[in-house]
Amino acid sequence: MAARGSAPPIALDSADPDAVDGRQIRAAAFQRVRLEYTSGVLERLGRAPSGRALVVGSGRGLLAHGLARLGFTVTAVDPSGPATALAREAAARAGLAVEHRTGPAERLDVPEGAYDLVYLADTLEITADPDRVMERAARALAPDGVLVYDTVNRTPVSRLVYLVAFQRLPLTRIMPAGRYAARRLRTPAEVAALLARHGLTDGGTCDFRPRDLRSLVAGTLARRRGRIGDDALAEAVGCELAPGSAPLVTYLGHARKGRL
Repeated sequence: MAARGSAPPIALDSADPDAVDGRQIRAAAFQRVRLEYTSGVLERLGRAPSGRALVVGSGRGLLAHGLARLGFTVTAVDPSGPATALAREAAARAGLAVEHRTGPAERLDVPEGAYDLVYLADTLEITADPDRVMERAARALAPDGVLVYDTVNRTPVSRLVYLVAFQRLPLTRIMPAGRYAARRLRTPAEVAALLARHGLTDGGTCDFRPRDLRSLVAGTLARRRGRIGDDALAEAVGCELAPGSAPLVTYLGHARKGRL
């Protein structure tokens, strides 16, 4: 256990119960809106949540397991071996037949044209080669398949949140230094151009945000101090879809292989 009053260790993909894992915190906080948005996109396109899904950047598996519960047969890929091991353990405990693999998004090793849904999570704001990532994702999609993604916009507010609050400020830090960089944050226009370069038809974006700033700060402080767990943090922060709003920090989007 961390000593009282000491700063908790910041360690991504760690099994240490005292560690603050910013990847898992984000995954837990984003889980509801990720699934709500994906379900809404599929419904508007007249699709059932079934068939084969690929989650890229799956971390400890929350999103992949959520999609499996919706009805998909899921393959999940993450660059972190420790995260993959934790995801496999979580899937086994839940009795979910999700295939978890370790591998980089830039060299995605999956069958071509095999997936009805590809979800890029925790990827576009991390990779230094978004074109390679999107090329691999587009190849993995079946004809008429759907791509869903979430990422971080490049705005003054997103810089303050991701580059300063999440990486530098002692009270709110949940990520190691260098996890995010301004050059890797992507505007909606840049992502739309990226989609077009790889034969994907842009279906638009949707802003999502915490219930309010106070809940975000209070929840983050409580998690860092060990007063709540990751699931309780998600409830405390209460991320919500905000369609029609210009995304100041995070946003979701989708595209289709072919015409929308």
